Amino acid sequence: MNDARTRGESLDGESLPSAEGERLQKVLAAAGVASRRVVEDMIVAGRITVDGHVVTELGSRIRPDARVTVDGTAVQLDVSKRYLMLNKPTGVVSTMADEQGRPDLREFTDQIEERVYNVGRLDAETSGLLLLTNDGEVAHVLAHPSFGVEKTYVAKVRGEVDQRVIRQLLQGFELEDGEIHADAARIVGSPSRGFSMVELTLHSGRNRIVRRMLDHVGHPVVDLVRRSFGPLHLGTLRSGHVRELTTMERGAILTLARSAP
Repeated sequence: MNDARTRGESLDGESLPSAEGERLQKVLAAAGVASRRVVEDMIVAGRITVDGHVVTELGSRIRPDARVTVDGTAVQLDVSKRYLMLNKPTGVVSTMADEQGRPDLREFTDQIEERVYNVGRLDAETSGLLLLTNDGEVAHVLAHPSFGVEKTYVAKVRGEVDQRVIRQLLQGFELEDGEIHADAARIVGSPSRGFSMVELTLHSGRNRIVRRMLDHVGHPVVDLVRRSFGPLHLGTLRSGHVRELTTMERGAILTLARSAP
């Protein structure tokens, strides 16, 4: 049987490492993907790639720094990397050491053995989802303004927001630092006692951009929460609490970071 599987090649004909590193099925089983037997079935079915190449050889070995995907989703192989979600409370600045002595993120990271950092920032009066990690490469990509990770916010604003305002947010307008528009916008619930709830989704990482947009359309923000960051969703995580990302969430974050040009 003279095919790619017997020659230790990928399906596209490129040679793969065959005498170094650990066996692929052992590594993926240790990473929590599935049992070795199930991983072997995945390999034979062509569902796994190593450094961009589909692998179907059960004896394939991989280097520790290999980039592996299963069904297109990245797999975390380096167990020294930590990825956590924090629901940042209001009144806390997004830094690990505030020079002015204000409450900072150390309150939530002191119990974490590894030294982790926040990916991007939320202003002190904005609460919600912050990603914490010691993976410098991932942090750099996801925090870089040019990459434009999609973020969703829920804002409590003054006044009664109507569909005309939503259209304004979607169509865009000029601010002092350039044009801006929301990728998605909707009214949440019904206005009550002179306040409305608005959900905004956008890619921009400009400073205080959601507050400035809503102020521009005549509805100043009273309270602001970031509910999602890329594929991550705050869910029921309580304010001031930290949790590890799930295997699926880690895969989604790594997949997103590796898609950067």
